Amino acid sequence: MKISMINYKSLWALLFILASWIAFTVFQNSTKLWSTLNLSISIHYWNNSTKSVFPKTSPIPLKSLTETELRIKEIIEKLDQQIPPRPFTHVNTTTSATHSIATILNPQDTYCRGDQLDILLEVRDHLGHRKQYGGDFLRARMSSPALMAGASGKVTDFNNGTYLVSFTLFWEGQVSLSLLLIHPSEGASALWRARNQGYNKIIFKGKFVNGTSHVFTECGLTLNSSAELCEYLDNRDQEAFYCVKPQHMPCEALTHMTTRNREISYLTDKEKSLFHRSKVGVEMMKDQKHIDVANCNKSEKIEEKCQVGMKPPVPGGYTLQGKWITTFCNQVQLDTIKINGCLKGKLIYLLGDSTLRQWIYYLPKVVKTLKFFDLHETGIFKKHLLLDAERHTQIQWKKHNYPFVTLQLYSLIDHDYIPREIDRLSGDKNTAIVITFGQHFRPFPIDVFIRRAIGVRKAIERLFLRSPTTKVIIKTENIREMHIDTERLGDFHGYIQYLITKDIFKDLNVGIIDAWDMTIAYDTNTIHPPDHVIGNQINMFLNYIC
Repeated sequence: MKISMINYKSLWALLFILASWIAFTVFQNSTKLWSTLNLSISIHYWNNSTKSVFPKTSPIPLKSLTETELRIKEIIEKLDQQIPPRPFTHVNTTTSATHSIATILNPQDTYCRGDQLDILLEVRDHLGHRKQYGGDFLRARMSSPALMAGASGKVTDFNNGTYLVSFTLFWEGQVSLSLLLIHPSEGASALWRARNQGYNKIIFKGKFVNGTSHVFTECGLTLNSSAELCEYLDNRDQEAFYCVKPQHMPCEALTHMTTRNREISYLTDKEKSLFHRSKVGVEMMKDQKHIDVANCNKSEKIEEKCQVGMKPPVPGGYTLQGKWITTFCNQVQLDTIKINGCLKGKLIYLLGDSTLRQWIYYLPKVVKTLKFFDLHETGIFKKHLLLDAERHTQIQWKKHNYPFVTLQLYSLIDHDYIPREIDRLSGDKNTAIVITFGQHFRPFPIDVFIRRAIGVRKAIERLFLRSPTTKVIIKTENIREMHIDTERLGDFHGYIQYLITKDIFKDLNVGIIDAWDMTIAYDTNTIHPPDHVIGNQINMFLNYIC
């Protein structure tokens, strides 16, 4: 009986060990399987090839990938809540500028400079019915043309068909108020859905060169093709670009790129009717006369000098006599002598699109000692370099990487993503970097822009670790032509990117040039503002770095 009991216990012990071993093996394999599945889900968009134009690096921990993906998902979910689907049955049920009612709260015969003027807007449809939800894309501005003065207003959406429009009365004199209905909420909702529905609004054509022969093939951020693909991947930042591989040419033979619009739309015909020229940017305060603003001897608070790390409010300034005047810091208007002194010994890198290329064209007009250095490149999208050897000043402009949208053929030599460009700079107290991107991202789903913004932020964080004294300036997008191709390029897309930019970079020690706010104040309505606007953007930049 005793021996049987011992054998019985031994058998149970053996079974326990066997079960534990099986469980451990299954757990190990299932963990590997889940990790593999999770990895493939998170990077399916961008990484399914070994053909990379970047040097091979050690495997990236899963955490860094999911961190980016989760951040993108979080931002998009917030935006989806802010721009929910809106029912659109007939144009008569959409917001009407004519029937909506704007009422000045606590009206006065004369206001004092520095006062805040508030307007309650109640939006109604074309049948005169009060709307029960918000989401209209509005633009508020006040101006005094005789004084060459302007400023944006702040719009608060209560999401119930009412809005609070606030103006700070920055100057004295006769002031006119404007509130434009850019798009009704139904139009904004349609644009948001259409934007995120596909990557096919733009056709990329890549030029492959082999000796004296060349061939063009289709390229893109994604390609739905059964043909063999060349895949140009940045594994670290999860960026991808693809081209159909030409016969008898290697993927490394890609040298140039051009783009054109694809004849495709994700809007219905009914939705397209909302973006007719006559329905975009309609004034909602037609009957509003000017208001009078007096000085009232109010004392002004003297702000500290403009410096990086400050967060501009909205509005962050105003124009008066054509000059941009900040409201959150003490900005100095620099003359040619001061600009020369400021730039001495500086290395300045302008990274982005053609709205920053305007800077490098403008500067030699003011600083005559700055001369372009011929880098033996061609086209307006080549790298531009300004030098002043005597003062040891260098200013460089480079375009950002895909997506870059233009009919002109541009070179891909020395062409890289902004985070990679930042990583190549050692940085020091005399180095300044200005970054802007957005206009070329408008035709694509919002995740492309968010991914790039996160990558740029991480590169700035790496830069600050090795060189905390380097100055980094973020220039937001300009507003642009109001009646341009709305689905691909309209300011609604730019405004969403403007909000994302401010959110992603909000707690970094960077300077912000709020070009969105500035170009509304100047009422430019063009992607490339005139020289006096560019000069004031540059003046703001120089205040940050000097």
